[in-house]
Amino acid sequence: MPKLFIDGEAGTTGLGIRTRLAALPQIELISIEEAARKDPAARLEAMRVSDVTVLCLPDEAAREAVAMAESLGAASPKILDASSAHRVAAGWVYGFPELLPGQAAAVATATRVSNPGCYATGAIALLGPLVNGGIVSAQQDITINAVSGYSGGGKAMIAAHEEEGGPAFELYALGLQHKHVPEIMCYGGLVRRPLFVPSVGHFRQGMLVSIPLFLDRLAGSPTAYEICELYREAYEAAPRIRVAAGITARNLEPQALNDTDLLEIFVCGHGPHILLVARLDNLGKGASGAAVQNIALMLGLPDPLIAEKEF
Repeated sequence: MPKLFIDGEAGTTGLGIRTRLAALPQIELISIEEAARKDPAARLEAMRVSDVTVLCLPDEAAREAVAMAESLGAASPKILDASSAHRVAAGWVYGFPELLPGQAAAVATATRVSNPGCYATGAIALLGPLVNGGIVSAQQDITINAVSGYSGGGKAMIAAHEEEGGPAFELYALGLQHKHVPEIMCYGGLVRRPLFVPSVGHFRQGMLVSIPLFLDRLAGSPTAYEICELYREAYEAAPRIRVAAGITARNLEPQALNDTDLLEIFVCGHGPHILLVARLDNLGKGASGAAVQNIALMLGLPDPLIAEKEF
């Protein structure tokens, strides 16, 4: 049986991966006793005997863990890094299998894979087909608005929202330097830096990422229907990404895909305006679900897609 070690298994992403591994009984999970989880020797031995090591660590700790793994030389395992430390680093494959034709095969054969950020997953899913299709220019002014559940915001944010009377809604990263922007530019095909405005709501998980555009400023002045058809063609063979037939309600709420590995795309158009929306679970396709998808590819196992709420 292939062996998997999660370095940082007690965190939110690590726990989510462990839960989803129930769909992959072919994998033997290597764990370290709680008292030894920070012991370098114990971690190094777990890496040595694993086929894939998943890093669910802060960025600097992830860099240190990679150096530790590489000290094993030929015995170094494949690495999937769930931090943002290596998402645009040379020699790493971006773990978004739906990004382009051939990306899943690249993940499958890679020894170093970076798991995408949650916001970036939604933004790249929306931007990629339009930039690749020549409809949106790499130099275009792009605004990305997003709201997420508080579970992806770290210990301090989680604690604040889980206290009685926690904040109802917050804008954050107002220095406009959010760490997901470099990967959005790199894999979304943008040269001009987008204006990214993230926010957090008073709910645990779920996410909406939206991009407003003017149709008459896009190449060829496409209709909303044509853009929707472009998405359908781009993701026709991607079971985790669904393109909605249209908006049948006045509202979209962010929690509809919680506890699934799905991402939905909505195209809302009226007159010269269009609004593109991606909906996903920031802990599913935005984190642990994507990680398990990549683990399966790296080990040559079937995709353990969770398409319904099963937890």
